[in-house]
Amino acid sequence: MTPKELVSEMTLEEKASLVSGKDFWRLKPIPRIGIPKIAVSDGPHGLRKQSDEPGAGDNDSKITVCFPSGAGLAASFNRDLIQELGVTLAKEAMAERVAVLLGPAINIKRSPLCGRNFEYLSEDPYLAGEMAAAYTDGVQANGVGVCLKHFAANNQERRRMSNSSVVDERTLREIYLPAFEKVVKRSGAWSVMCAYNKLNGTYCSENKRLLTDILRDEWGFDGVVISDWGAVCDRVKGICAGLDLEMPSSGEENTNNIISAVTAGDLDEGELDICCERIVNLIKRSVMGYRNAEQPTFSRDADHDKAREFARETQVLLKNNGVLPLKKNANIVFIGEFAEKPRFQGDGSSHINPYTVDNALDAAIEMGIGVRYVRGFSSRNTKYDVHLAVEAIAAARSADVAVVFAGLPDVMETEGLDRVTLDLPENQNALIDKITAVQPNTVVVLQNGSPVTMPWLGKVSAVLESYLGGEGVGAAQAEILFGEVNPSGKLAETFPIALEDTPCYENFPGNLLTVEYREGIYVGYRYYEKAKKHVMFPFGYGLSYTTFEYSNLSSQWQGENLELKFTVKNAGSRAGAEAAQVYVSSPEGKAFHPRKALKGFEKVYLQPGEKKEICVTLDKRAFQFYNVNKSDWDSEKGEYKILIGASSQDIRLRTTVEIDALAGSPVYPKKHFKSYYTADVQRVPNEEFACLLGTPIPKANPKKGEMVTVNDSLEVAAAKTLCGERIAAVIRRAKSMFRPAKNAIFSNPDFYVHAAMESPIHCIARGAPRADRLRLGLVDFLNGKKSGLAQYFAAKLFRNG
Repeated sequence: MTPKELVSEMTLEEKASLVSGKDFWRLKPIPRIGIPKIAVSDGPHGLRKQSDEPGAGDNDSKITVCFPSGAGLAASFNRDLIQELGVTLAKEAMAERVAVLLGPAINIKRSPLCGRNFEYLSEDPYLAGEMAAAYTDGVQANGVGVCLKHFAANNQERRRMSNSSVVDERTLREIYLPAFEKVVKRSGAWSVMCAYNKLNGTYCSENKRLLTDILRDEWGFDGVVISDWGAVCDRVKGICAGLDLEMPSSGEENTNNIISAVTAGDLDEGELDICCERIVNLIKRSVMGYRNAEQPTFSRDADHDKAREFARETQVLLKNNGVLPLKKNANIVFIGEFAEKPRFQGDGSSHINPYTVDNALDAAIEMGIGVRYVRGFSSRNTKYDVHLAVEAIAAARSADVAVVFAGLPDVMETEGLDRVTLDLPENQNALIDKITAVQPNTVVVLQNGSPVTMPWLGKVSAVLESYLGGEGVGAAQAEILFGEVNPSGKLAETFPIALEDTPCYENFPGNLLTVEYREGIYVGYRYYEKAKKHVMFPFGYGLSYTTFEYSNLSSQWQGENLELKFTVKNAGSRAGAEAAQVYVSSPEGKAFHPRKALKGFEKVYLQPGEKKEICVTLDKRAFQFYNVNKSDWDSEKGEYKILIGASSQDIRLRTTVEIDALAGSPVYPKKHFKSYYTADVQRVPNEEFACLLGTPIPKANPKKGEMVTVNDSLEVAAAKTLCGERIAAVIRRAKSMFRPAKNAIFSNPDFYVHAAMESPIHCIARGAPRADRLRLGLVDFLNGKKSGLAQYFAAKLFRNG
């Protein structure tokens, strides 16, 4: 039977039940008509499947292989590598009977402070889209679906469940939506996860323009839209907007709300039917994948070897004065706890229970290299430990080379919390500084998921950025340090010199009600280059133990596409790989533009002296911007520069092409958009930002005395209510309830404080008996009312508090 026929056999109660999960990880079955249950699992860089051991909780996961996280995978600039990761994960998922992997995570890195940047791919939408499409192809070709997340404009962790991202249409279309669009159109993603946040005032889970008008009607998406876990506000509005599946289960609460809405005529049952048909189609796809697959098996040992293989390409050599690769017979000391206990993944929903973890110290010893090790610092403490430091400094002084393994501990980089600084912990920076005073040959190996400042950069001899390289990272580090592997990673994000240099510095994390994307299209290198800001390391940058030469650029139009050919030669003495990048610089006529934007790349592997011709095809979108006056893509008339290089700032080859587009009147007159034509966007005046939005700027913060609603967080409620003692009592109670569960995936206790304060009231007690009565009672209580609901809540609060 077709999905439509199966849905026609369901009762209203069955349909209302189907659009909510069975539990935390599974969809509901309807055995009466042969619909089985299927399971989903977190999976951007490893399968986090719930353990089936007796007594296991929602956060207890099976042992599996942890691969490099998104930040490192994107740095590989290797579509084949991330596609192979997709294939590998699909095989593991199939063997564990997981139907959908919750990934890839493809939100743009608006600020380096975002606590979840380790999971995301890039600051550049083209690179993010290309890598995500390759990942999707690998997963879905093997009978398992992906779930693209988080749709859309979910670019911070602070207030992610309550804030509204205020973004103009052009920026949305050019920066924050293209990666999703590419994967939907090119790779046919089975599902998309809507984000927690509001977008321009409307929750993403209720945003019809986002979930239906753009995703389905414009892009042709035919899959299932799934809520982020707990992202549903009004379930009936969500169905009308195109949200098919609520996860996790909300018990019978929303099932009853849907039945009541249909019965009362507030919800057309036909809209519910459409959601059910999509869910049934997803289930049928999954079951068909199981049936068509060979007997699913995988080897954790073989996958661990792949984790090592992937980690080799995800590391970026940032500096090298010639000390690397290290001589194996030198007197070398490894300093830093991460040499023995590497930080290889981030905290949060993607946290893997790893199979086995390589460390650089053991890997070096296994290579037959006599390396001394001293701890130097504790990753659990940011304060300088004199006793540990003295031992490390003495060891460095007596060595030929000191290799310091530094990085961000779990508590400083996690889902649910944004960073507040770009600095490494003070004990690590201080130790590195003191070691360089006694050892000129100091190498720093970084383990972090996003950029950090390096006040000691001018004093060290080399820096290797390992990102969060998965469980094979330690072996890969040792292989690169000692020259058995030639580093080939390139930065998929800019490393700024200081936090104050970042484009959204004045508008991150924003206000109590909104976060304003005043910088517009100027994200990452688009900003730094147009604003002429110096950076520590530019986008696309990465060194090698060999050198590459570029030559013989030619271009030819093939219909609407421009075909580029050029040659890359390995001019050094070691085999290596180069990620050649193609940028386009647009003329300014109708609109302002960045100085350049990535529109193509290819990675090529070359033996010493070998050269290869690279072909890159640019489609018409490479020469277009989003014209808000036309609500469509448009081109400037004039000369476009084609720039080919080893990074966004290291351009090796250039050519130009003419495009004869309609001139048209300016979309953005310079007199109204001065800041955007110069990229002076850190402090855009209100009138300019309002012009960019095309609407008045929404209210940023609540006012004292305003009525509290169920969509307010306790943080917002505290700013509104006049009942100080009441809100204080509620906050105390909420903080006491938000505590780490058994085997919690969040190691920073501040996560639970922020979760208590930033979650909307409508999330409280979801699925519990009489939850709606409890929430409405809380609202009345905070608004100073003496209603029966308020008294009911007060009785619950003080009885349990």
